[in-house]
Amino acid sequence: MGGKAIGRHWGALRASVFGLAIALLGTGGGAQAGEGACPALLNHRFPKLQDESGQDLCQYRGKVVMVVNTASFCGFTRQYEGLERIYDRYRERGLVVLGFPSNEFGKQEPGSNQEIAEFCRATYGVKFPMFAKAVVTGREANGLYQQLGRVTGATPQWNFHKYLIDRSGEKVLSFPSEVAPESRIIVTAVERMLAEP
Repeated sequence: MGGKAIGRHWGALRASVFGLAIALLGTGGGAQAGEGACPALLNHRFPKLQDESGQDLCQYRGKVVMVVNTASFCGFTRQYEGLERIYDRYRERGLVVLGFPSNEFGKQEPGSNQEIAEFCRATYGVKFPMFAKAVVTGREANGLYQQLGRVTGATPQWNFHKYLIDRSGEKVLSFPSEVAPESRIIVTAVERMLAEP
C-alpha cells in the first residue's frame, strides 16, 4: 500500500476507535427487538452470492452478526481464514458472519458473483453466508451499510472492515481492516455479546 492508503487506514482506525467508544455506550433511541421482531438493522433482503436468490437478513435476528466487506485480491484476503475459523468456533453459540464482496477499494474484487463464490469455496473453504457484490460506501451503498455507517460513525476505508451487531440489533461495534477476525479485541467483543440475552 502507498502512503495515501496507509494514511486512510490510520484515519479509519482513529474513527473506528471513536465509533467503538460510542457503540459501547449503546446506540439508544430504539426499543429492544421483541421475540420474533426483526431489528431495523437486519430488515433487508440481498441476493445470495452463489445463485443470487434473495435472502432475508431477518433470519439472523437473535444472533450476534459480523458483517464484513471482502475482496479476493487484497493484502487482507487471508482474513477469510480467520473469519471462517471464528464462525466455526462460535456459530453453535449464535454467531453468524455475513460477507459482502465489494470492488470499491483498489478494484480488488473484479470477478463475477460465480467467480467469487468459487474462489471463496476452493481457496478458503468459506461456509459462512456470502452475498452478491455490493457497494458499501457513499450514496450508492446498500441499505445495511448506510445504517451501519450512521450508527457507528465509521464507514469502510478498505476491504475487510468489520461490524459486530449484538443480538438485539441495537449495539454495533466497528473494526477497521487491520484488526484481524481472531484478534483479542474482536474475540472479547464476540464472547461478551454472545453472553448477553
